[in-house]
This record gives sequence, structure tokens and C-alpha cells, in this order.
Amino acid sequence: MAKYDITRILDTVRAAGRETLLETEALAVVRELGFAVPVHVVIGGAQEAAAVDLDRFPSERLVIKVVSPEITHKSDLGGVAVVRRERGAVVDAVEVMEERFASRRDVVGFSLNEYVEHDAALGGELLLGTRWTDEFGPVVTFGPGGIYAEHLSAHLREGVATAILSSFLTPLERIEEALAGRAITPAVTGDVRGQAPRLAMPALVEMLSTFLDFAGKVVPNQLAEIEINPLVLTARGPVALDAFGRLGGEPAPVAAPRPLDNLECLLHPRSIAIMGVSEKVNPGRVILGNVLRAGFDPERIWVVKPGREELDGCRCVPDVASLPERVDLMVLAIGAAGVPAAVEEILAGCKAESLILIPGGLGEREGTEGYVEELRSSLAEARRSEWRGPLINGGNCLGVRSRPGRYDTLFIPRHKLRFPEGGEPEPLALISQSGAFAIARASKLQQLDPRYLITVGNQLDLTVGDYLTYLADDPAIEVFACYVEGFRPLDGRRFLEAAGRITASGRPVILYRAGRTPAGAEASASHTASLAGDYAVTRELAQGAGVVVAESLADFEDLVRVFCLLRDQVSMRDTGAGGWRLGAMSNAGFECVAIADHLGCFQLATLAEETGRQLERLLERGRVETIVEVRNPLDVTPILGDEAFAEAARLVLADEGVDAAVIGCVPLTGALDTVAAGEGHGEDLTSAGSVARRLARLRTEVRKPWVAVVDSGSLYDPMVRLLEAARIPTFRTADRALRALEAYCGFRNARACTATRG
Repeated sequence: MAKYDITRILDTVRAAGRETLLETEALAVVRELGFAVPVHVVIGGAQEAAAVDLDRFPSERLVIKVVSPEITHKSDLGGVAVVRRERGAVVDAVEVMEERFASRRDVVGFSLNEYVEHDAALGGELLLGTRWTDEFGPVVTFGPGGIYAEHLSAHLREGVATAILSSFLTPLERIEEALAGRAITPAVTGDVRGQAPRLAMPALVEMLSTFLDFAGKVVPNQLAEIEINPLVLTARGPVALDAFGRLGGEPAPVAAPRPLDNLECLLHPRSIAIMGVSEKVNPGRVILGNVLRAGFDPERIWVVKPGREELDGCRCVPDVASLPERVDLMVLAIGAAGVPAAVEEILAGCKAESLILIPGGLGEREGTEGYVEELRSSLAEARRSEWRGPLINGGNCLGVRSRPGRYDTLFIPRHKLRFPEGGEPEPLALISQSGAFAIARASKLQQLDPRYLITVGNQLDLTVGDYLTYLADDPAIEVFACYVEGFRPLDGRRFLEAAGRITASGRPVILYRAGRTPAGAEASASHTASLAGDYAVTRELAQGAGVVVAESLADFEDLVRVFCLLRDQVSMRDTGAGGWRLGAMSNAGFECVAIADHLGCFQLATLAEETGRQLERLLERGRVETIVEVRNPLDVTPILGDEAFAEAARLVLADEGVDAAVIGCVPLTGALDTVAAGEGHGEDLTSAGSVARRLARLRTEVRKPWVAVVDSGSLYDPMVRLLEAARIPTFRTADRALRALEAYCGFRNARACTATRG
């Protein structure tokens, strides 16, 4: 393992009372990594410039720079000049800079630098840096440097222009894969037409692996960050022309490990106690009702309530100390001010293996910080005992709805939020920091009944990473959907380590990361007391772990819908190499155009000749052969009836050249049976001959992924519900359908490629 001897350099910075490295000091650090740097010397001013041996510089020109720990963009302030390697020119240039910066006390001198000849076009100047992030640890950024760094970032989202890697989450064998699709990669490796490689891919991968190793060893304790910009590619190899660095220190403290085996008690409790239940309707009373309605045995429920012996068929006790046994789960639906005392009583009597803290405000509102510190201090002491103390979920949460645990702490009245009655739950775990987000999604995805709906609130103890780590090995969960506003220190890394294991097993993890703008981060912090981090870092590292990242709230819903309803396709062992050949049809011309306009990674499949002949015969029988041309997307017009429409869809789906499909139906045509039975018409979309029923049967016959589009108003909601009850993901616009299907097929195809490599 390489050792990086930078202690002497950093000691010099500390001795000067600085946090920021001078450029020359940063270049000295870079040199320890094996990068070449220009020949350079630091002088105090023009008088010293007159005495410098200019023959030490191998170039015909010199670069003169101001040296200051406070000036990062030197060119913008006139702090960079290129002159001939002649005594007079050098002295004159230094004199000009001395005068320009005479009033600045932070200027410590000027540097004379070798002028390094290089190609300044895209790919010739690179940016390479590492910095500490509290959520993921050290991350490395690689992308266009020089003027292109800011120009491209202004026009391309980060992650397209640059690659973001992790010392702990990016295996060395995945570096080349992480570089794929980045704007800078082909410009460096010569994959742009007519361009010779500036740096071969193996050399580029080796350079990045060295930098990742360096980041993992020195960040954050020695350096908080260091950036080379530009790193230029020359005939003699990469040369660092400029560098910036900041001293490091101790990172944010990481919470002690939680006894996650006790999550069994929280998710599948054998006994429950509830504190904060009122005689009238309040959150505690709603929780009690929901727990009972979910099927939990009332004989194993205690209500902590003085003055009552029984409530809703459950025994009451006057206080925590009176509980006859240690319960698996206790729910505290009380005010924030009462939480520390209640938890202290629970800890003193070892009365609960797990807690759900419902109250908001803990750690979020001014004046509650003391409550949180009391709670954490008491919990830390309990963790050191043989018992290890309880796990705590929350506060500021709606808690948990666990179908296998037969309980529901969501304090939402039943008439406000309905889940499907009876039947097996969807093998879906929905983990959300925001309770409101979770129930809003559950309401909109009402045909899906998650196995677990978990809201973690502000993560005073249990974290999003804890839940994903624990549930990763649960074979009953086939889809994971997560809403995150902020990770606790290094919990982002833990989350992605678990996500990587899940996606490697062929099960998707869907992530929406909130707080992606400064305003969003501030709002997130006020809501969950978990500061939102760098969204680009989250997105790129998550995608590297195989996570499907939702770019919008609507996309999150669509992704959960498509991955749940098509999960039998994801888990198929006979999907082969997958593919991007799309078959499409609609009864509306505009929708065919919309499909073709939003293909993304898809390519329109070429239909087989036999498919074309069968479609032609079908169109002849429907008497539309003179106005319909057999092509992909197939426009069957509003004239085709239910039977012919469904048969056309079957032919498109059955074609061996089609890997996935979109079937669009604008239902307002009189030729299709698409509305519920009613007065004034003879339609009944529930009849066996309706297009919806026919498509539902097609779902059981075709073993390849396809989705439907019903682009219309609320009158056609029953048709959408019928299709989705048949496990056909159904969307209201073609563009949303294609985005979701593209993400689904991308996951499936990546999984097939991984299996092939394995």
C-alpha cells in the first residue's frame, strides 16, 4: 500500500496559522501522488526576481502568479501573466503585480513557473479533486478542467460532464464503468472521431485508482479537500499546473452502532404499549384504533393511561413502571417536552425493546435541543449495558405500518387513507424520512399495499441506512423505495453499501433525494434536522451502486408503480441479455409521435415480415387498411374496435424483435368500450369483451415488459384502475410511461449484463 508523506507540508501550513494551502504547497502535495508539476520558485517581489536563475526553467516563456491563500481565481484579478523568459520582462511583470496587490495583506509573494505546452481543447485540461462529505466520506471528482470546468457545468448537469467516485463505494474494477457516458472520457481516451488518445484508458484508470487510494488515506484527517485544476495532458504525461487545498480535521462524529437485531421487535412485535391515548380522538387514539384494525391481538396491547382499567378492549396501566413485562414496542404519542422523562422511565425499568417517537419538534425547533441531548445521553448509557437499550424510531414521524407485524401507527383516520383490504401485501418496503410524503404516495399508489411503510423522521437513533441494511437480506421484499432528505454522518455510505447488495441480488432500490437546492436543503433541515447534502454526489454514487434515482416526485411514483407491477419480469431468470428494442402502438397519431419523440435509450424495433403480414390482414378486416400503414409505432386510428385493438397489441408484443412495448389508448373513441356502465350508452368496461379486459388477459400471456397509456380525464379513472389491477403499469401521458419503462429496462438490462459477466 502506498504511503503519502505530506506531514511536513501540512505542518508548515499549520505553523503559519493558515487553513488554506498556498498553491505551491498544494502542488507539493500533488507531487507526492506522483504527478509532475511545473518547475517553479516563489519570490517576494521584483527585487528577488532580478536575482533568479532563469536558466533553471526549461520553457521559452514563464507564467507569473500571485501567491495568496485567499485568492483562488487569480486570472480574474489580474494575478496571472505569461511573459518571455527574459530578465526585464519578468521583473516588469512582477512590478505590475506588486503594485496591483499592494493593498492586500494576504499576498505572500509571487511564483515564477515553467510554461507547460499543452492542448487546451476539451480533453487536454482536466479537473481532479477530492473532498470530504459527512454523508459518504471522501469523494473524488474527475472532469473537464480549465475554462471548461465552469462552462460545461453551467450547460450540462454534473454527472454528465464529470464523474464522481468514492474511495469506499467505487471498486477499482468499476472505475472504467463509472467513466462511461461522461463528456470528458472520449475526449481523453481518443474515442472522439479523428482524435488520437491523450491518455489510454488503462492509464486513466490507474491515475484515478491512485487518487482514490490517496483520498481514502488522508481525507479528512489530514486534508479536507484538494483539487488539481488544470491537470494537463502532455507528451511527458499528466502535469498539474495549479492546485488548491484545505487542511482537514476530525470528521463529524458517527453514532455508535445500533443493536439492529432488535429491529425484529420493532417490525414484528409480540407486544405493544401506547402512551398518549386520549378519551377523545387524538393521534394516540387513532394509533390505537389502527393497530387494532391491522389485526394485532388486543390481549398483547397495553395503554399507559392513569384512571382507566380498559380502553377499546385493551388493558390500561397508570404508568410505564406498571407495565407487567418488557414490551417489544412502545409508541410515544405525547408532547416533545414529555419525551425525555418517559424515555428515562423506560430505560430505568428496561420496559421496551423498541420505541416509536411520534412527536415533532425534537431537535428541530429552538428550545428542544436540550431534550435531544438528554435523550441521547440516556440512550448512550443504556447501550453500554448488557441490555443495550431500545432502538428508537423518530421523532417527528408517523412511525411504521407493518403488514407482517400486524400493526399500524400511522395516525391518519381510516376514512382519510385506505389500503387494499385483505390479500397478500406487495413485496415493497417504502422507507421515508417524511411521514407526509409516505402517506401521500401510498394514497396515490392505492393499488399497492406495501409490506412495510416506514417513516423515520429526524433519525435521532435509527437511520435510513439502518433499515435498508436490516431489510436487505429479507427475501420477502422485492422492491425498495426510499425518500431521503439527509443522511446522518456516513449513513449515506452505509445506505449505498446495503443498496449495492440489494441491486446485485436483482432487486431494485428506488431513491428520491430531496434538498437538492440551497433552499431545499434549508427547508429539509428545518423539517428533519438532517442537513441535506450535495445532490450530485448522492445521485452519482447511488447510480454507481445500481440504485434507480428518481429526478422528480412524479418519477418516484411512476418508478414504484412500474417496478412493483412488473416485478415478475425483473425476477425472471430467462430474460437473457435484455434489450432496448421498443414496440409501440396507439389509436392516436399524436401519441405515436410523442412516443417517437421520447425514446430515450430505446430504439424502435423493426417488425418481422410475418408480423407485418398479420397486421395487414387484421387492418383489412377492420377496414382501415387504406388509412393505416404498418410501421412502428403503429397508429391503428380511433376506428379499430376492442377485439382488433387488443389483437394488434398482441401481435406487436409477440414480435421476436420487440424487447419492451408501450400500448397507448386514447379512450374517447366510440369504437372502444372504455367507460363504466351507465345511462345513455351501452358500454361496460368491465365486460369480458372490453379493450381493458382484453389487455388484462394479454398481460398474463406475454412474458416481456410493457406498459399502457390512457391519456384522458378522470372519467377514465375506472379503466386505469382495471388495468393496474391486472398489473399493467398505466400512465396518463406517453412521456411519463417511457421514462418509467426506460428506467425499468435499464435496471433489467444492467442486471443481465452483470450476470453475463459473472
